[in-house]
Amino acid sequence: LAQSLSAHLHKQTIACIRQPSMGPTFGIKGGAAGGGYSQVMPMDEFNMHLTGDIHAIATAHNLVAAAIDTRIFHEATQTDEALFKRLCPPGKPLPQVMIRRLEKLGIAGRTPEEMAPEDRVRFARYGHNH
Repeated sequence: LAQSLSAHLHKQTIACIRQPSMGPTFGIKGGAAGGGYSQVMPMDEFNMHLTGDIHAIATAHNLVAAAIDTRIFHEATQTDEALFKRLCPPGKPLPQVMIRRLEKLGIAGRTPEEMAPEDRVRFARYGHNH
C-alpha cells in the first residue's frame, strides 16, 4: 500500500510493519509478511525473527548442546560405578525409560542389583552402546 501511494501520488511514504500473526512455525499459514504481490523481503528472516521461531530454534540448540556437554563431562570425570549409581540409585525402581533402554541394549536384568558389571558399563556410558 505504501509503495502504491508513493508511486501514484509521487510522495514519500512510510509504512509501519506489524508483527506477523503466530501461525504454525516458520511463517507458514500465518506469517502475514505478504504472500501476494507486495512482500517484505527477505520474508524468511522477517518471519523467523518476529514470530519467535528463531528464538525457539536457538533455545532448542542450546539445550541439546548443554545436555551433550554435560554428558561428556560426567563420563570423562566419573568412574563406571559412580556414573551407574548416579543413574540408578540403590533401592529405587528403574523408570520406564530406563527399562526400555535395557531392552534396547539387550541387558537381561531389570533392577540394578541384577545387572552384571559389564552390563552396568554398557548401560551407563553412551560410548559403549554401539
